[in-house]
Amino acid sequence: MAPQTGSTEKERKPVSAFLQLFTWDEIRIHNGRGPSKEQWLVIDRNVYDVSNFSKRHPGGSRVIGHYAGQDATDAFVAFHSDKALVKKYLKSLLIGELAPDQPSFESNKKKSLLEDFRELRCTVEKMGLLNPDSTFFSLIFLHLLVLDAASWLTVWYFGISLVPFLVGMAFFTVAQIQMGWFQHDLGHCSVFRKPKWNHLLQIIVINTLKGLPASWWNHLHNQHHAKPNCFRKDPDLNMHPLLFSLGKTLSVELGKKKKKFMPYNYQHKYFSLLAPLALIPFFQLSIFYFAIRKKKWLELFLVVFYNIRVCLMYIPLMGFNNFMVYYWMSRYFESTWFIWVSQMNHIPMQIDYDKNKDWVSTQLHATCNVNQSLFNDWFTGHLNFQIEHHLFPTMPRHNYQKAAPLVKALCDKHGIEYKSKTLLRAFVDILNSLKESGEHWLEAYLHG
Repeated sequence: MAPQTGSTEKERKPVSAFLQLFTWDEIRIHNGRGPSKEQWLVIDRNVYDVSNFSKRHPGGSRVIGHYAGQDATDAFVAFHSDKALVKKYLKSLLIGELAPDQPSFESNKKKSLLEDFRELRCTVEKMGLLNPDSTFFSLIFLHLLVLDAASWLTVWYFGISLVPFLVGMAFFTVAQIQMGWFQHDLGHCSVFRKPKWNHLLQIIVINTLKGLPASWWNHLHNQHHAKPNCFRKDPDLNMHPLLFSLGKTLSVELGKKKKKFMPYNYQHKYFSLLAPLALIPFFQLSIFYFAIRKKKWLELFLVVFYNIRVCLMYIPLMGFNNFMVYYWMSRYFESTWFIWVSQMNHIPMQIDYDKNKDWVSTQLHATCNVNQSLFNDWFTGHLNFQIEHHLFPTMPRHNYQKAAPLVKALCDKHGIEYKSKTLLRAFVDILNSLKESGEHWLEAYLHG
């Protein structure tokens, strides 16, 4: 038991023989970084010890640890569509609750904003915006299968002269990126009402149709959603500082330490080439490391099966050398597509260490939208609605547009900027942001 702060053992009135009352000061020090390494978090005023459970957490061990010592109520609600399913886990982890004199919200969080957001979430649920449309997702799945088949049929029927070779490569690239958007939907449990069906189809899509382990993707992506643009908690920022220097705070810090892994003042010029190139080997190496380390033998088998299947499909049609060009060029174009879409909503936004802000502020300060259009929706897998997606990660993508006016009204009421821009502006802002961060680094490096 932690040292008592703000109350004494005598003053406490236990809820039961096993539960105690805690203060926010007591909870805050159980953030996993102290001598005891204990991890406590709060959900609806209940205090849970997740120190041992984090290793068995279905969403990954790190994501739950990122909220250690903090209130996780809104994150918990956002991530878990089936609350009844997780109650069996929570019951055994309960160790107490907040003392009656303790507020439900930590002092640094905006009470009125969170209360209004929770009311908004109830409205969203009543409107049915968290319910998936099976017809929509069936068509999404069908169209990516058609694209995948077209890539092989083009080469099979027309041969490997330049035009069919390039057309087939284009079909393969588009099919792979659209599979990525669809498995992303499945990973967020937004395609089916039951989580188990989402998880099952995700394994089929990402493992056997893309060659990546589902658990690896979820492990990384859940952390990103829990603490977007928070350094050391959002894996999407792991490119800092090895390849890029991101955000003013981190760039100035890096410059003052006189660290220079790359010429960051030119990073806006080498981003377009280096970022997609770096992503390919990172994915290919990390998936096998992760699967072996976590003993995900079934997923490892399916990834190997994918690679064997693709080789058997294409090598007899075009030979090994042509297939290598076909496959890796497709992967490069896919990587480029993925990098620009995934980073257009985040790199230009606030990047810093975790400040333990409320759920709404955490998401809004780290995300922005791209204007809606049929092309933008398809091209980005509806990630042009990044704000709505981050606030409601289990919401089916076809409902983002309906939720957007409600979210914008909430932002207007509380004076929070709701950023939405054109697709081209979003791409340009990536480079502008990198240029600005590079200049902050250089100034601190030379004069800090």
